[in-house]
Amino acid sequence: MKPKKLNQVTDFDIKLLKIFKTVCDCHSFSSAESILGISRSAISLHMSDLENRLGIRLCQRGRAGFALTDEGREILEYIEVLTASIEDFRAKINQMHNQLKGEFNIGIINNLVTMPSLYITNTLAQLAEENTEVVINISMSTLSDIECRVLDNRLHAGVIPLVTPLSGLDYFHLYEEKSYLYCGKNHPLFNHLNEIKSKDLNNWQAVLPNYAITAEASKLHQLLDCSATASDREGIAFLILTGKFLGFLPDHYAKKWVEDGFMQPIMQEVMYYSTPICLTTHKGKNYNMILKAFMDILKQKIIPAAPSIS
Repeated sequence: MKPKKLNQVTDFDIKLLKIFKTVCDCHSFSSAESILGISRSAISLHMSDLENRLGIRLCQRGRAGFALTDEGREILEYIEVLTASIEDFRAKINQMHNQLKGEFNIGIINNLVTMPSLYITNTLAQLAEENTEVVINISMSTLSDIECRVLDNRLHAGVIPLVTPLSGLDYFHLYEEKSYLYCGKNHPLFNHLNEIKSKDLNNWQAVLPNYAITAEASKLHQLLDCSATASDREGIAFLILTGKFLGFLPDHYAKKWVEDGFMQPIMQEVMYYSTPICLTTHKGKNYNMILKAFMDILKQKIIPAAPSIS
């Protein structure tokens, strides 16, 4: 396709970009029909218009199905930044009118919903109850992805473990999450928990997280024979439940399996570590009224007031 220079972005261009993002989210033209309220043929025409406008082939479509080109994936990332900028503009205008109306985008690390202190859950509940025109968008993701998306303003806030603070982010302490070493019901150690000694732990296979963990957590994993890896805590739980591996899990996440007799903690007096869970925001970006309201509600629910980390 012949390269073209885009001299200006019109309202029609933004409309076409939104249609393209919807198609990408749905992974096909046919699935996007009902959401967009237009036919596949109309969607196809819009995609052709956008490609001609940009001078870039965005996707392959046909009998083989829908697939983004490399350029299409890059354009999709730009659309997310553009959408965040538009939302940021709308938030500033709403601030001028002292109204809470718009979107609140928050990223949360996986498997926090079972935390007994429901600070985030209860804060979101109050925010939604008191501000009916605020749309809450939650995305579950990894630590690094959430940090990146808060830094480039695609997320207003993120709930993450504090491993290595970044200079461009502020951190507000929420929880101390304790993780213990567990074995599954079918593991040979399950019925001999009182006989285990620290020096014997490396005789058994264990799971190493392949995501960022604190120095304290890393030190404890070095005592184990970590012959398997997992990309998240659910993956660790899967391997523990096989009865073949030891692994660390947050106590709130493992609680149900322990109560049902499928897991037991090992040497819990010494084989545990704590991880701070924080709400992170872009440093100096608290002018957003919805974020400010969220933070005000959250601070009221955490008594005594938690320390802020910069």
